[in-house]
Amino acid sequence: MQFTAREDIEAPINAVFEMVADFERFERMAMRRGIDVRRMSGHMGVVPGTTWETEFKLRGKPRQVSIQMADCEPPSHMRFEAASKGMNGVTTIEFLALSQRRTRLSVGMSLSAKSLPARLLLQSLRLGQSRFRRQFQTRLSEFAREMEQRHIHGG
Repeated sequence: MQFTAREDIEAPINAVFEMVADFERFERMAMRRGIDVRRMSGHMGVVPGTTWETEFKLRGKPRQVSIQMADCEPPSHMRFEAASKGMNGVTTIEFLALSQRRTRLSVGMSLSAKSLPARLLLQSLRLGQSRFRRQFQTRLSEFAREMEQRHIHGG
């Protein structure tokens, strides 16, 4: 199962890359949403091999997901691999300079099941796929507008 979304941002590619690479900010956002996040390695900078252990509830059940930055080539792309007991995921983030002040941010996510319960979860996601795709694009759009504001106001 794959999802993609893209958004054009009024900010230079290096600024957009740096904002996406602000892992501490994402960790705080996740914790505010009730997700337990522990960075296990890669405490400094944006380095392949950086890993996180997360724990959260999904459909009433506790889930653990390990996430690792598998690849990073500033300022053009990042790739993360996630693994849980029954599912694997890959998220690819690509940055494309459209001009000196405009960047296209593309995010792709693919999920695959390794167990029957995970296949059932993926199947239920497929049934609500159009809603999930809309939410995915909406969240990326909101994030893009926030990055533009942070770039304008230097935050």
